[in-house]
Parts: sequence; C-alpha cells; structure tokens
Amino acid sequence: MSDTINHALFGWYPYFCLTIFLLGSLIRFDREQYTWKTGSSQLLRRRQLRWGSNLFHVGILVIFGGHFVGLLTPIWIFDALGVSHSFKQGLAITAGGIAGVACFIGIALLAHRRLFDPRIRNTSAPGDIAILLLLWLQLTLGLSTIFVSLGHMDGHEMVKFMNWAQGILTLQPAAAAYVADVNPIFKAHLLLGMTIFLVFPFTRLVHVWSAPVWYLGRPGYQVVRTRFAVRRSPALAPVMRSPAPMRRPAAAPSHQPAE
Repeated sequence: MSDTINHALFGWYPYFCLTIFLLGSLIRFDREQYTWKTGSSQLLRRRQLRWGSNLFHVGILVIFGGHFVGLLTPIWIFDALGVSHSFKQGLAITAGGIAGVACFIGIALLAHRRLFDPRIRNTSAPGDIAILLLLWLQLTLGLSTIFVSLGHMDGHEMVKFMNWAQGILTLQPAAAAYVADVNPIFKAHLLLGMTIFLVFPFTRLVHVWSAPVWYLGRPGYQVVRTRFAVRRSPALAPVMRSPAPMRRPAAAPSHQPAE
C-alpha cells in the first residue's frame, strides 16, 4: 500500500468518521428524537432474542472496554505498573477471544432471528439488517486477527496500534505511519471499525448514547399496582364509591286529640 493511500485511509479517514459520528449523533438527537430508539421486536421469538441479546451485549461491552483501555492508555503507564507488552498481548488474546466468541454467538442468533423469521424480517428496516451484518463481519475480522497475533506474542505489533490510536487523538500528522506495515487483516479490521463509527448516527446504534447508567445511582423504590384501590387509598373512596340512594324521610307521627 502506497504512502498516499495509507495516509488517506489511516490518517485522514479517521477524522472524517469521528466528525460524522459526533455531529451526526447530535443533529439526529436534536431533530429526530422520535427515531432515537432500537425498534424492539421482543414480542416475537423472545427466547432466542434473550439469549442472543445478552450474549451480544455482554461480549461487546467487554470488547469495547478492552479496546478503549488497551489502545488509549499511554504506554508509559503500563511500563510504570510493570505490565509487559507480552503479558498485555496474552491478556488481550485470552479475554478478547472469550468475549469475541460470546459476542459472535449472540449476533449470530440475532441475525438468524431477524433474517429467517418472516414476521421479524418484514418489520425490519434495511438499515437494521445492514448494521447487523456489518457488526457480524467486524467480529469475524476481529476473531481472525487472533491467529495472526499468536505469531507476535512479544506485543510489539500491538504497540503500533496503540501509537496509531493515540496519535490520531493527539492530532499527530504522521500517525498513519505506525500501521503502514501491519498485516492486511488488521487494516481491514481498522477500516471497518472506523466505517461503523461513520454510519453510527444513521442506524439504531444511536441507542448506545441513551444507556441508562444513571439508574445505578438512583435511590430504589418499588411501584405496586392493585385493583383494590379503595382499600389502599381511603382518600379516593368517596370519589370511587357510587353515591348511596337517597331515602325519603318517614312521615312524622300524628298527634291529633282523641275523639
């Protein structure tokens, strides 16, 4: 790959994707809030949805957290903590592999459910199917990189990706040079990952911004509903009870004098 193409794909394209990712999400939230949803189909084939959704979400959260910490943590912090590159490489392969397999099984169940159930397929938007297949392809590429990484257990190959990711965020003009000579499967994985950020605002993935993390700090309470509202709420009893029928007063006794 020539230096010009490498710089365009890994030096310029990341900024284009991140710009669309941030501005597009903001504009959609501001102008199309009624489309800010996942379009749940949980009423259909709930068992398969439960397994697929749980495996996918748990796996993807672990993968995202691993990529975020592994790529964006400065190298000097790992050195200060005594974490070697080889140990970090082995941990990434092990933890990432387990999470990747779980996520792959989950998204395979979700894709099978959406593509092969006529009712769900007919109610699915083209974008729903497209992003599902895009994520499936990205997971496939990610799992395939494990076999390449096994040949670089010294961890120096991973250092290239760390320098590239941190160089992009710190606006280093020569950041693309760090990944110029990496294996093509890594480049495909990076490009597809950036493309997912590019299409993010136009898909159902925007619900990621609405993750209810604030529930973790909310004081707990329980809502209880009952059909016996009169017994539970005496104040509402006069309103809910039907008025008693009015009775005519009895005639007063006659006190006429005896004849």
